[in-house]
Amino acid sequence: MLRRLALTAAASFAALSAAPAVAQAADHTPRLPLAEQDRFTVTAAGTGGAGDGTYELECGGDGSHGGTHPQAAAACERLEQLAAEGKDPFAPVPSDALCTMQHGGPGTAHITGTWQGRAVDATYDRSNGCEIGRWNALVPVLPETSGAVGPMRAG
Repeated sequence: MLRRLALTAAASFAALSAAPAVAQAADHTPRLPLAEQDRFTVTAAGTGGAGDGTYELECGGDGSHGGTHPQAAAACERLEQLAAEGKDPFAPVPSDALCTMQHGGPGTAHITGTWQGRAVDATYDRSNGCEIGRWNALVPVLPETSGAVGPMRAG
């Protein structure tokens, strides 16, 4: 009885292990493993240029890129460069940062998706020197803006 149970378990395990391989063999579409594929939705507004809109961006761990982003290859290269430098392009400005009082225009952006296996939900604006620098560091993922940079005025 114990031997029959062991044989049944082994046969069941073998059958279940083979099933996904058979299902994958029928699909000839090349896919990267989920952990190696970064996917984003980038929405930008008020940039004063052609970059306003919502775009999809896909960056593969093998250097592949895709989506509707107008500069997908360059955007993926920039994200790869930041990762190699150990920088998190989606981190907010630290709350204790000293930022210059300048305004970089009305541009805003929102990025959601996954990067290096973790969820991303980041917002960007150009409301002070730190935020302008954060935005500029992420170009061309975010569009270049034509907003004037100047001191903030009271009023």
